[in-house]
Amino acid sequence: MAAPEITSSDPDGFPYGVWHERHPALFQRLKDAFPFGPEQRAALDALLDETLHGPMAPLPDDAPGAALWNGEWDRGHYGKRWTDAPFLWAESYFYRRLRGAVGYHAPEGAWRGIDPFGPFKDAELAGDAVDEQLASLDALDQALVDERTDALLLAALWGNRADLGFLLTGDESGGDRPLVADEREALRPFLRGGRVSLVADNAGRELIPDLLLAAHLLGAGRASALTLHVKPHPYYVSDATTADVLATLRRIAAAPGAAGRAGHLLWRALEDGRLTLDAHPFFCAPLGYAEMPDDLCADFAASSLTILKGDLNYRRLVGDRHWPATVPFAEVTAYFPGPVAALRTLKSDVATGLTAETAEALDASDPAWRTNGAHALIQVRAVRAPVAGAPGGA
Repeated sequence: MAAPEITSSDPDGFPYGVWHERHPALFQRLKDAFPFGPEQRAALDALLDETLHGPMAPLPDDAPGAALWNGEWDRGHYGKRWTDAPFLWAESYFYRRLRGAVGYHAPEGAWRGIDPFGPFKDAELAGDAVDEQLASLDALDQALVDERTDALLLAALWGNRADLGFLLTGDESGGDRPLVADEREALRPFLRGGRVSLVADNAGRELIPDLLLAAHLLGAGRASALTLHVKPHPYYVSDATTADVLATLRRIAAAPGAAGRAGHLLWRALEDGRLTLDAHPFFCAPLGYAEMPDDLCADFAASSLTILKGDLNYRRLVGDRHWPATVPFAEVTAYFPGPVAALRTLKSDVATGLTAETAEALDASDPAWRTNGAHALIQVRAVRAPVAGAPGGA
């Protein structure tokens, strides 16, 4: 039996704080970053008030995406308080409404198509910290292929907090950032030259190690082809889109040394088809991967390995539910159409696949271990699930 879905109704819970602390702060950051006019500012204020006090309203019938949100993706949550709906569904819908409030989806107008999170993403790619991050790749030049693979997996796992030089020469668990589950040994057999799907998470400095990992897998023959899956449009605050991939790729290719070579390798791989970009609409759906459409399911089934990056992808993979932390990862991902790996820094309540000893120790030593970003995991489900009619299904 599935565990209850996570909602935001508990005033002491992490999701409740997202609505009452994180979102008000985000709205202020948006107002500071853009000279929005009275219409956009009033719409933001109205949305914030609705999320805090009013029932959740559906999209107008003529709004872009209304057929999906009010039809295929509708799960009967309109009319509820935002905090009473499942957290994953409500949070996803919040970002659709936010984009609408600032004019992103307007059929015409000056704000149409303007990424509301663009200034934050641009700031992430600027400055000396990125130069240092890219220069640290030189330290891996003389490392064995397995060492480079491990270092780049950990760099992608920890995102913008990763230091490639430190990961190569220091404690590979990340020093004071231990992995609560580390299944890299189970991952390695799936990196032997097949097609890999990499589902990206955030843009900015977190996308850099993802792209460097992709370059390594292609350049070292660990993947014969790689599909990088990104969002079709801005989603959560820093989710990566195709535009973000191109901006980050240009930043990498302009760097000297090993990073620049990796950037040019990826550029050529895009040109010759070894690297492809995908932006399926489902990546912005308020649903778990268990409900993915047939075409996306078939795409994952055709891959020798799918790597899902980040916390939101993890929530969608295992189900955003109050699972016991010891429920087997393989059990809750049994539906997935092919071998799947999760690289995730813990920033939300859901957790699966931990030993009882690990879960008990974390509960005793760090009550906020599920949400504070201080812990991470690498988990793998190696068994291929049967998918009727899908290429590569058993």
